[in-house]
Amino acid sequence: MDVRTPYPANRQPVLARNVVATSQPLAASAGLHALARGGNAVDAAIAAAATLTVVEPTSNGLGGDAFAILWDGEALHGLNASGRSPRALEPGRFDGMEAMPARGELSVTTPGVVSGWVETHRRFGRLPFADLLQPAIDHAQHGFPVSPITARAWEAGGRVLGERPDFAAAFLPDGRAPRAGETWRFPEQAETLRAIADTEGEAFYRGPLAERIAAHVRAGGGVLSDADLDAHRADWVGTIATAWEGTELHEIPPNGQGLAALIALGILRHTDVRDAPVDSAYAVHLQIEAMKLAFADAHRYVADPDHVEFDPHALLDDAYLAKRARAIDPARAGDPAYGVPERGGTVYLATADAEGRMVSFIQSNYAGFGSGVVVPGTGVALQNRGAGFVLDPGHPNRVGPGKRPFHTIIPAFLTEGGRPRTAFGVMGGPMQPQGHLQMVLRTVTWGQNPQAASDAPRWRVVEGRTVAVESTFDPEVLDALVAKGHRIERTEPDQDFGFGGAQLIERLPSGAYVAGSDHRKDGHAVGF
Repeated sequence: MDVRTPYPANRQPVLARNVVATSQPLAASAGLHALARGGNAVDAAIAAAATLTVVEPTSNGLGGDAFAILWDGEALHGLNASGRSPRALEPGRFDGMEAMPARGELSVTTPGVVSGWVETHRRFGRLPFADLLQPAIDHAQHGFPVSPITARAWEAGGRVLGERPDFAAAFLPDGRAPRAGETWRFPEQAETLRAIADTEGEAFYRGPLAERIAAHVRAGGGVLSDADLDAHRADWVGTIATAWEGTELHEIPPNGQGLAALIALGILRHTDVRDAPVDSAYAVHLQIEAMKLAFADAHRYVADPDHVEFDPHALLDDAYLAKRARAIDPARAGDPAYGVPERGGTVYLATADAEGRMVSFIQSNYAGFGSGVVVPGTGVALQNRGAGFVLDPGHPNRVGPGKRPFHTIIPAFLTEGGRPRTAFGVMGGPMQPQGHLQMVLRTVTWGQNPQAASDAPRWRVVEGRTVAVESTFDPEVLDALVAKGHRIERTEPDQDFGFGGAQLIERLPSGAYVAGSDHRKDGHAVGF
């Protein structure tokens, strides 16, 4: 591993035996406090995740979803805590529409994040569940200073959702978003967190709170019911993986888009990208082309696992990936369609402890504050994951009752020879599998440390031959990409949240860890 930090952000990696990396310092501190009190990496992840719903409400909340991949010291586990659509959500309700509603009550699916905390704690936690939520409760009750990037996102969310009375009453009480450094208090959310803590999540899915959530959605024209909340369960689903240079990249199986990262990496296995210099135009071109092919497949086939057209492993068959790789022109940008195999707004955190456990955990309300639907007096902002469905008849991801939609949030995990290597993720909608691909190549192929890999300039496939890039890219590299037919959109880092935020914790041969945290977010990595 190269310990240099060659990019402009020039953050130093954090080395320690117990580590937390998150997008917000107060959440990182909550996780570290759990570790210092004798908790393990799972306890730290829950404490940090709960705190993030308070201190970074622009990207996640109690009404969102979650996924996790964790190493318990002996084996790897994958958790899908995403919710399903209401059982009364029939396709006919959207007749005459060209796409699913992006916001509002009909975009709401059953929230799963609380079940994710409860289920990971039930199997692997050490400290009392209620203790892990106390930092979040304290911040909501007594207030905290809003961090700079969160303040910017809050203002942007207010411009989009401020006309909704329920949203404005909850998040714009003075008619505007809080500014950086101003204290934000949300006692209603503190009360809801107390109920969740005291009942180990039971109160969120059954009883008066659940009834209030469902009633508010229905009052606005949605169809979420008490029975939908009562029926929700998080599922242990394992992982799917593909090999890369002696390591294995693990993702959660569909309905998440992690499959796209695996397809892209598998396609690159059949190219000479390994021989190209890091940050070279040729290396970037091959990654972009592989990612476009992977997205074409993912958008066609990823759906609720009960409705998929192909077993995900068919899309990871090496012969199929080799065939897809032959569609890449080394000299020209393409605009690919999906293949046909043989039949057969988000927060991310990582934690690790001295006993060898590692957790990769992600949760989100989807687009900023989600649907914009906020249950009065509870602090529960509901996600808009229903927007991930499509309306095309016959598509496996077509909207329907009791289905999990195509999901953007994905945790990632690298193993090496069956042992844990890296817990990592790159939050940010469609940036996530693209970020996973870039992090794997940077850390494994080109030997960069987690902080350097995070600091490096990023690219993002947009549509067709259009690729967004950060302005820190070498101009000569961009000129070479343009010559290959790519349409380049240069973006200043402070103008676009679209390049996501990475958190990475890599295990060292000594048993200690090296961690990196993205300068594009408010957070950092901490350890002892």
